[in-house]
Amino acid sequence: MTNCDQFREMYESYALGALDAAERASFEAHLAGGCADCAKALEEARWVVSQLAYLAPEAAPSDMLKGRLMKTVRTEAAVARRPAPEKSGAPSLLRVTFWMWVGAAALLLLSVYSRYKMAESKAEIEVLKLQTREMQKERDQVELELREAKREAMILTDPASVKVALAASKPQMPQLEAMWHSQMGLVLTGQRVPMPAGNRVLQLWLIPKAPGSKPMPSMTMRPDADGKLMLLVANPPGVMADTKALAITEEPEGGSAQPTTTPAWVGGLS
Repeated sequence: MTNCDQFREMYESYALGALDAAERASFEAHLAGGCADCAKALEEARWVVSQLAYLAPEAAPSDMLKGRLMKTVRTEAAVARRPAPEKSGAPSLLRVTFWMWVGAAALLLLSVYSRYKMAESKAEIEVLKLQTREMQKERDQVELELREAKREAMILTDPASVKVALAASKPQMPQLEAMWHSQMGLVLTGQRVPMPAGNRVLQLWLIPKAPGSKPMPSMTMRPDADGKLMLLVANPPGVMADTKALAITEEPEGGSAQPTTTPAWVGGLS
């Protein structure tokens, strides 16, 4: 266990002020030692806790409610202590004792209620943390898609890209087109491409120029519901100068190490 591991469950509790004195002192001493990871995690926990103001009601009864309750207890106790004209020692004592128990029970209820709301707040913190992680994943995915779209546009429009027309093996099949940039990769596009049957996929192959060389497997793909095909291969398995053709076959889901069917599309590099 690293020095930080023993404090990982304390970040939110510290931010909420829920640690006991010993735990708080131990954690603060660790922070004073200059632990950057725990300091960063604590800042994140404080931010999460700060959002609870918008998510949950107050975690404890108001000070006004506590004050009114204790004022009532003190008033009733004072009335009970006043001497009565007749024998009243025992009843007065019983009345004082009764209201003392009422006050103690009320304080106990306040404590239980506060602990319940604290646990509820911690649960809301966990939900908020989960939502934050999901939002980060979505943002990362959007950023990745934007980078890929930008790269695709650059490959398709750069004059240095080489155009490769992939002719279909069957007359009714549409022709595909690839644009290959020696440094940025290649983009394969097509329209009205039939969907492979079942779970099968289309797989791109690079055919080397060297005699006797085996086709080099690349990425797999499937057209969308409208038959549109767009595939970015940022890192082809071979360089353009050593490749004489591109081919596409239909393969089992996950792709194959070597072609298992006759190519449905083939295009030579000029």
